Amino acid sequence: MTCTVTDEVATLTMTTPSLTGAARIALREAVERVAQDDAVRAVLLTGTGGVFSAGRDLREHTAAVRAEGRDAFDTTADHYGTVVAALATMPKPVVAAVNGTCAGAGLGLALSCDVRLAAAGARFTTAFTGSGLTPDTGLSASLVKVVGAARASELVLLAEPFTADDALGWGLVGRVLPAEELLPAAAALARRLAGGPARAYAIAKHAMRQAWAASLAQVLAAEGRDPAAQGEADDHRAAVEAFLAKQPPRFTGR
Repeated sequence: MTCTVTDEVATLTMTTPSLTGAARIALREAVERVAQDDAVRAVLLTGTGGVFSAGRDLREHTAAVRAEGRDAFDTTADHYGTVVAALATMPKPVVAAVNGTCAGAGLGLALSCDVRLAAAGARFTTAFTGSGLTPDTGLSASLVKVVGAARASELVLLAEPFTADDALGWGLVGRVLPAEELLPAAAALARRLAGGPARAYAIAKHAMRQAWAASLAQVLAAEGRDPAAQGEADDHRAAVEAFLAKQPPRFTGR
């Protein structure tokens, strides 16, 4: 995780493909720090190389489930929920530059940003049900708000990948750009927002959050409760073991 501040824009770069425990803590600390930094008036979140974020690190997670059972899911609220809440509620515009693979919790992170741009070759997926899980990082609410209930249900239940052009057509991102143009364009947009009416932005973000039928806090709390029970499910354990063995999962409904 790196954080640089230039021209009142904090650029947060996720430097690991997956969200390991260390990466989640580093991201949470960086987001909370820039949210409170008066020298920062806009935030840019991006990844490295061909990956924005592939979501939860399943190797680390599988080891934790084997050792801790349902306690392995404590990080859902402690890490993911805290980061999403900070991104979504900070009184500053947040731009996501989706430079590549955006899956699972990575998609939830992108959806918690105010404006999203994507590289032409970026690939997206909700991923969760493929591992016998339900969404976290606020995705169960934010995805519905962005693409509508019917599309969100299809994306979550089937967990099939989709392209940057699909994301653009569904309103999940606002622009798709050639990979080499993505970061310069996102940085320019973040600088423009940093020079804008900060108080108006803060009030507008709050007003739009209030328009949600369920509050973000309620959604994050519900998501934090559910995965612990899923951690005891045979389907989830079998799915992550199959992932590590590079085999398709076989679900039994238990």
